Amino acid sequence: MKESEAPCCLGIESTADDFGVGIVTFNGEILANVSSGYVPEEGGIHPREAARHHAETADKVLGEALSKAQIKPSDLALIAFAQGPGLGPCLRTGATVARALASYIDVPLVGVNHSVAHIEIGKLETGSVDPVTLYVSGGNTIVSAFDAARYRVFGETLDIALGNCLDVFAREANLKHKQGMSLGATLERLAADGEKLISLPYVVKGMDISFSGLLTAATTLLRKGENRLEDLCYSLQEHAFSMVTEVTERALAHTEKKEVLLTGGVAANKRLQVMLDSIAEEHDAKFNVVPRQFATDNGAMIAWTGVLAYTHGLATPINESFVKLRWRLEKVEVPWIK
Repeated sequence: MKESEAPCCLGIESTADDFGVGIVTFNGEILANVSSGYVPEEGGIHPREAARHHAETADKVLGEALSKAQIKPSDLALIAFAQGPGLGPCLRTGATVARALASYIDVPLVGVNHSVAHIEIGKLETGSVDPVTLYVSGGNTIVSAFDAARYRVFGETLDIALGNCLDVFAREANLKHKQGMSLGATLERLAADGEKLISLPYVVKGMDISFSGLLTAATTLLRKGENRLEDLCYSLQEHAFSMVTEVTERALAHTEKKEVLLTGGVAANKRLQVMLDSIAEEHDAKFNVVPRQFATDNGAMIAWTGVLAYTHGLATPINESFVKLRWRLEKVEVPWIK
């Protein structure tokens, strides 16, 4: 590495079905962001099979990321890894790779909270500074904002996550991953052709949300076969998105912040973007959405959050690098925000 170049951090993401490696400089330049996704033959994610996929593809993904960044392992100044929350076998596979790499090249190790990383990559890529954030993915649905030294949870799902709700319905409808499209993207395409809004459960309890009743009702109607699939997809989306938009708007009104950030895998949905943009405009706030390539789980978000943590005094000794399956957002130190 040339002396004029900024030091780099390599980040490893392995919380669920994606094994990702990102390389980011300490000044926020993303040099590489490579991932390999595990796609089950049927049903949802099988943690042990996903972990096996991660172990089998780790070497290839690491090599591709280093090649793309045009650096050698010895050029790295820091290794970061997703320490939680997530699926145990998957987390442990990524942590093992990170420990081995950090030990081999003798650089510091930083454990990163997956949820914080989704927020920070959104802020980096959009320029957002102090937003109310809606983080929606297959495993998480959280409305948060920074307050009193931490990201605080203002609302969240009481049962399943929004992305999981959409994916389960899509599988029930026998939708498939097509031409690189996720199940959610396939459902979104069908929803765009919906014409009839079918009444479904709308469950907001205070600032929290429940999707299980909505999913059960939608799948029951699907099995009866009395409604067009397009109308069911449209109705499911409208109800689910209205619920998270309502809670986000309440948090925005309470905090009086001037930015809204949408991040996580479901952030790619255009209809959800339109709904959040509308409530942001009503509150004179700027709406930002994470770019599609950083919406799903990725190594770049882990690397960048690792940089933020390390440059503000946080590191993870090897003997404390155990994974945290239920590491909640509000339990994380964020000293880089004042």
